[in-house]
Amino acid sequence: MANRIICAAAVALVGGSVPAIVAGSEAIGWAEGENGRESATNSELQFEQLQQELKNRGFAVKLEPPAQQGAYGILEPSTRTIWIHPVVFELGIALPVLIHEGVHAAQVCAGDGMVATLQLDIEPPNATRPFFLRYHSYRRTIEAEAYAVQVQPDAYERVGQLLEQHC
Repeated sequence: MANRIICAAAVALVGGSVPAIVAGSEAIGWAEGENGRESATNSELQFEQLQQELKNRGFAVKLEPPAQQGAYGILEPSTRTIWIHPVVFELGIALPVLIHEGVHAAQVCAGDGMVATLQLDIEPPNATRPFFLRYHSYRRTIEAEAYAVQVQPDAYERVGQLLEQHC
């Protein structure tokens, strides 16, 4: 398990506008966007496109519960495998979780198989800090980068750019 990057919590932009923090199976501050169904349809399409992009870059994406209980997503660098828990679809956070793991995939590419920081010029918002401050040193840095990208309004485009740049 030491070789896995685990995302046990997710911070999502629900409906493209309101941050929602999701930990375990609870949603805190959940809010629906103005055009909720339209956003969901767009998110589904983006999820499928990002999933395909990750596959094209040599990552397997499995829609199965990760081995780590309570985790929504895990990336195992040695096998380049990403597990996405199916419950994220019911929670409406599938795309943000895949974006988070996509950032970790870019970190694996940047580190030539090892996880490396991307030296991003953005900071994670304060609301995300409880999810990565529990980690120490290097692990904290890589999680902070993933959360920083995941909550950006243009997170989908950013993760695509990171994969293009590093993979």
